[in-house]
Amino acid sequence: MSATPTLWSITRRSLAKDLRLEWRSKDAINSMLFFALLVVVIFSFGFDPTAEESRRIAGGLLWVAVLFATVVALNQTWTRELRNQVLDAYRLSPAPPQALFLSKTIGNFLFVAILEVLMVPLFVVFYNLRSVGPVWQLLVVALLATWALVVNGTFFAALSIRTRSREIMLPLILFPISIPALLAMVDATTSILTGDNSPYFWMRLLAVYDVVFTAVSLLLFEPVLNAE
Repeated sequence: MSATPTLWSITRRSLAKDLRLEWRSKDAINSMLFFALLVVVIFSFGFDPTAEESRRIAGGLLWVAVLFATVVALNQTWTRELRNQVLDAYRLSPAPPQALFLSKTIGNFLFVAILEVLMVPLFVVFYNLRSVGPVWQLLVVALLATWALVVNGTFFAALSIRTRSREIMLPLILFPISIPALLAMVDATTSILTGDNSPYFWMRLLAVYDVVFTAVSLLLFEPVLNAE
């Protein structure tokens, strides 16, 4: 059997297991949704912008809310694997470590995407938003931006899993690394909502960011997984 079918077969099985566990417990989705709703409500009380101002600040508010909510879910990414030494058993198995990383990253991507689908209508209602640019551009930015957040977050969550203060360590590592992606996703979203500038530069920057950090995370995940 070739390496690629084995990699993707194990990735699918591990992803299916994570989705079943989340469907039963709903720990990540509930915590993310509660935190995101809290941020939206606080922002709505703190700002009373005009329609033009809403289009200029909504991108930043949305992605900051998504970033904070994503950290809440990422802190739980590897917790299940620590129970009953599941992660240690995976380390001893012949399965490729990249399959575990990909399954966790894709799972986190799906969770955050669900959160965004639920949050965007709330932002539209609270801030009376209307996109000046094409809606398909917002979808592309959302896909690229979400992957940028979860691929780094999943990797650094694994890196900090054995530290005592992993809930604090993860944002301390993730936020500085995510600054270029965060700036790109905010500027791209603002450009589409306002129509002032072209978002294509920021979209290309996000795409490059995704490719680079996905490749680096896949290369470095094996020593991270096997670290004591």
